[in-house]
Amino acid sequence: MNVTNLLPMLQTLSRADKLKAIEFLASELAKEEAEAQQKPSFSSVTLYNSFEAAHKLATLLEEDKKKNNA
Repeated sequence: MNVTNLLPMLQTLSRADKLKAIEFLASELAKEEAEAQQKPSFSSVTLYNSFEAAHKLATLLEEDKKKNNA
């Protein structure tokens, strides 16, 4: 069922049932929002101009290379 079919059905509901539907939808949206907030967001993380991280990675790779060649 899509929203186009659902809207006319909602219009036939009593006032009390419309309020229950609103409460239900608000609760569902709140749950979805809470779940979305718990998921990590990587959109603000960037590796551009991360010279310190690049240096650390290069150091670790060099150390690993020395261990494997020893």
